[in-house]
Amino acid sequence: MLKMRDLHEVPVLYELMAHPNVFPYVRHKANSSDEFYFTTKQTIEAEENGELISRTIIDEYYQPIGTINLFDIHENHGFLATWIGQPYFGKGYNKQAKEQFFDLLFFSYEIEGIFMKVRKTNKRSLHAVLKLPYAALGNEIYPEVYAKVNPDEEIYDLFVITKNHYMSYQQFRTIETEATGEEVS
Repeated sequence: MLKMRDLHEVPVLYELMAHPNVFPYVRHKANSSDEFYFTTKQTIEAEENGELISRTIIDEYYQPIGTINLFDIHENHGFLATWIGQPYFGKGYNKQAKEQFFDLLFFSYEIEGIFMKVRKTNKRSLHAVLKLPYAALGNEIYPEVYAKVNPDEEIYDLFVITKNHYMSYQQFRTIETEATGEEVS
């Protein structure tokens, strides 16, 4: 479901990113395959320098379908940016990729909190965040961060996933699975 970023995936990911239902919501936009190649190279180098954490989302056939990233890491908190290509919308890849990424962040990188800023008009992203039972609205919990992402006007809602909330939810899923014998989603 996730793999390290590499330059070989650039042509496929660029085509997926350029779709009009995806492009407006991508954090690091590229207007050409060459520009996306350069951006990907910079992302790989920034991860090597410990500035961010980035993975490629792949489908069950190991084909790249999007990216998931943690940017602006400061005091064990960072901002999540995810996009998936339009042909893969609504197929469950987003939630699956996020949970694998959160496991990586919380248990391998010692991240304590993940912020997500969601444009108030972006219904698709808002719907995706509301599906995450361990995400909390952070507008009032983290007023300084909320003000930082909305310096001039309130464009974004701020959500946060803390390590404690995520771990509690995972423990609940384990208990529920053991009790019922069924995987809880």
